[in-house]
Amino acid sequence: MTMVCQRLAAVITAAVWFAATLPVAQAGTIDTSARQAYLIDLTTHTVLLDKNGDQRMPTSSMSKIMTMYMVFDALKGGRLSLDDTLPVSERAWRMQGSKMFVEINNRIKVEDLIRGVVIQSGNDAAIVFAEALGGTEENFAHLMTKKAKEIGLLNSNFMNATGWPHPDHYSTCHDLAILAERLMYDFPEYYHYDSERDFTYHGIKQGNRNPLLYRNMGVDGLKTGHTETAGYGLTASAIRDGRRLVLVANGMPSMQARADESARLIEWGFREFGVYELFQPGETVEQAQVWLGDAPTVPLVVEGGLKLTMTPGERKDMKVVLKLDEPVAAPIAKGARLGTLVISGPGFVTREVPAVAAADVGKQNLLSRAMTVAGHLLFGWI
Repeated sequence: MTMVCQRLAAVITAAVWFAATLPVAQAGTIDTSARQAYLIDLTTHTVLLDKNGDQRMPTSSMSKIMTMYMVFDALKGGRLSLDDTLPVSERAWRMQGSKMFVEINNRIKVEDLIRGVVIQSGNDAAIVFAEALGGTEENFAHLMTKKAKEIGLLNSNFMNATGWPHPDHYSTCHDLAILAERLMYDFPEYYHYDSERDFTYHGIKQGNRNPLLYRNMGVDGLKTGHTETAGYGLTASAIRDGRRLVLVANGMPSMQARADESARLIEWGFREFGVYELFQPGETVEQAQVWLGDAPTVPLVVEGGLKLTMTPGERKDMKVVLKLDEPVAAPIAKGARLGTLVISGPGFVTREVPAVAAADVGKQNLLSRAMTVAGHLLFGWI
């Protein structure tokens, strides 16, 4: 039967992580000058803004996030250490664009090279890593693409380690947001490099190119990018009160526009939306009646709890309905899906969340089952 959970009606939102799809907040909207933009609340995996988020685009130096994912993976796997030194080839030394200013035929410590890529956006440092880990930059790019597919970047292809323009080198804002999350949570021990504001190497001090690090708005990463074709881009992550947003924006007309527009979109995400806890882990949603079980009811829970992202205005008209066919026949295994929470309201797509058994329920013994069936036939007992 269908049961309306009355006590939940005041705290429901338009967004919830369910299955493999990302909920999209529909109530709020904002225009942006970026050609492509994707803003996601990682606390609930709710998309707050999606403008051409799956459109292929040149990613310029934002590609170096993938390069660093490969480096951090090698560090975690023991194939590199921070104190290792790597050789500088003539190709790396001659590389143009943003540079760390590595010295030809020198050996440079891995930790310095990390800062050279992350802080200084050094194309030369990225090639040093590529040649060390892949033998050649071309082979390293092939490994980048393979790893990208493994971690969920389904619309990305890498032809080099730097983001240097190439017609077959591309990604999407959506993919870069996935990559940013994976880098932060797969390698938290190395993410601190992204928030460092400057690095001096070879007597040359360079500031971090991420303009939002200097605005005191909770931003702690990740990477800028720019080419003539791509325009100005930024992948940024910001955290406030335990809530983390990731923004990927590309195709902006200038450095100043990149800084101002990215800041505006992140501030909008924090200001217009909040995260609300609907159920804590293990908290009972409802008791379901059990047929022929050694317990009369079984508690239903949402595995892992449930947090939802919404605007304050969306709270008023939201509705939660528990769809459940009762009684549920025993035996019941803990974790079995028994019902569905349907979250609905004006202005957004209805979401469905599994309600699962919080405990095992066995069958009644033979005598008890016979008495229960007889009682049901004679008196309508459940």
